[in-house]
Amino acid sequence: MLFNSFAFLLAFLPLALGLHWLVERFAPLWRLPLLLVLSLAFYAYWDWRFLPLLMASILVNWLVAEGFQKTRSGALITAAIVANLLVLALFKYFNFFGDLAAMIPGLPAPKLDLALPLGISFFTFHHVMYLTDLRRGQAPRYDLVRYGLYIAFFPQVLAGPLVRWREIMHQFEERPYQRPDAAERFGRGLLLLTAGLAKKVLIGDPLAEYANPVFAAAAAGKVVSVVEAWQATLAFTFQIYFDFSGYTDMALGLALLLGIVLPQNFKTPYRSTSIQDFWRRWHMTLSRFLRDYLYIPLGGSRSGLPTQVWALFATMALGGLWHGAGLTFVAWGAAHGLALIVALFWRRAGWPMPPLLGWLLTFLFVAFCWVLFRATSFEAAITIYKGLFGLAPLGTGFKWRALLPAAAFAIIGPTAWALVHRLTPSRWLAVVAGVLFVLILFKIGEDANYEFIYFQF
Repeated sequence: MLFNSFAFLLAFLPLALGLHWLVERFAPLWRLPLLLVLSLAFYAYWDWRFLPLLMASILVNWLVAEGFQKTRSGALITAAIVANLLVLALFKYFNFFGDLAAMIPGLPAPKLDLALPLGISFFTFHHVMYLTDLRRGQAPRYDLVRYGLYIAFFPQVLAGPLVRWREIMHQFEERPYQRPDAAERFGRGLLLLTAGLAKKVLIGDPLAEYANPVFAAAAAGKVVSVVEAWQATLAFTFQIYFDFSGYTDMALGLALLLGIVLPQNFKTPYRSTSIQDFWRRWHMTLSRFLRDYLYIPLGGSRSGLPTQVWALFATMALGGLWHGAGLTFVAWGAAHGLALIVALFWRRAGWPMPPLLGWLLTFLFVAFCWVLFRATSFEAAITIYKGLFGLAPLGTGFKWRALLPAAAFAIIGPTAWALVHRLTPSRWLAVVAGVLFVLILFKIGEDANYEFIYFQF
């Protein structure tokens, strides 16, 4: 069920909020079971066949945690983490590794036609975070309902943000509508939901019309002009930001409506003046996960420069593979890893970097790398790069009307979270938000309703 769909906005969400208010008001002990049932129903709506996988994943990992409490066996946690990653690999990477094996003469190339369960990367990483912290002695025991809700909470189950157990579990115990700021939080949740919808529907989706035809032409082997290449690259650069950050704003807003504060995931990343700064601002919860559960265990910065260089490269390459089962995604991650390594040596050398030049280099590097992320093959990416570097016909008809406001919002800001919390509650603000919400509904009804880009990861 898409957040930007009539089924969600006009049916599921009002029903969920009404039931949640009734239960929180008259039967608070049933609040968490209700949220879990709603979350499972939300997940099943898309494809009910994947619901048993999610439920089995929750139950098995919870039983492992229960077994660890009794045995204190670290091997049990290790086995569970490996099993989680193997399930993810089976659904997401089996054919990818089969294709790699087929490159070796004489080896068979097995294929499995398995649909990719929505959100499997995100709920797998939630399991990994909790089990790892449990083995470290940092995470407490939770009952099955609370653990299930941590994994399946519907605002964030499909595309994040990646939430640590310590950020959310204590909030499940609160009576959110009895807080003195309950009305204000609910109002800000509605504003965040509306802002996220606006970013996705009014800014992100129109940019897809600029990018998709050009990348499709490149995939078909057609020549892409200089104008088309720059148009498509810039359009996708801003499209993926407004698409994914818009989803995050909706997730944060929906969680606030239910009395839960989720962590922010974006902080004007296209304002970054270095590649390190970019990864502190882009998909912040994933960056934090990669740092704490991959980069540091690989040695991080505490084991000497060679280890740090290796850890940076491996972390980003694996981060690229997490985004998609394709060598273009690995190349995208590896390119960011190499950029972080270059930046590391630059800092160690003590060389200066003027902020404006740093911003320009960072933005161009990130935009050029998005070509690898978006292209369906290296051949298609090379076709786009030829246009970007002037090795193609010049072309005409650069489309800029949707790009200009997108660039202004993305680079100048502010973020939706900052704006919503800066605005003072008032009647005129409620009226403006209501009118905007209605306009978005009309837009959803008129146009093609694009899925969120990160749903496929």
